[in-house]
Amino acid sequence: MSSTPGLDEAPTAPRDRSMAVLSEQLPRMMRLVSAAKVHLSSDPRDRAALVLLYPLARMGPLRQGALAEHLRADPSTVSRHVATLVEEGLVRRVADESDGRATRLIVTDAGLAALEQLDRDRAAVLERVTTGWTGDDLATFTGLLGRFLDDLAAALPGDAAATPAPGVLR
Repeated sequence: MSSTPGLDEAPTAPRDRSMAVLSEQLPRMMRLVSAAKVHLSSDPRDRAALVLLYPLARMGPLRQGALAEHLRADPSTVSRHVATLVEEGLVRRVADESDGRATRLIVTDAGLAALEQLDRDRAAVLERVTTGWTGDDLATFTGLLGRFLDDLAAALPGDAAATPAPGVLR
């Protein structure tokens, strides 16, 4: 008995097709987000250092080791970035009240201004990218993206899933 090619195969379910497309789109999105980060800064290394300001501003003074742990980042990388931020006057070191031998990092007024500039730059890019979108398109996208990020965070092990409130840590 001969069969016609394709007739014996179950049609691919729409969910399976969508998952395949999503699986292809996510790496593209990550590459484009990375490219956008470079585009937003004349020196990507400076931008990497500036990103450390977000958790410091949100969480208050932190020891450098605690900052690296929170970000799940290599302590030597965080140390280099912190040195840049201190040198540029965006962060200052203060004595830790609980242990005079240790220091905590505090965002300066200049650091807060740098964060505000990053926020304005990001908003300008998003405004350009979504200029042709309707309000409903934007609301649907942001709602689904938020849901996706929440579900992704919930699927990660342990404290890797810990995330700040929306719009706080970028």
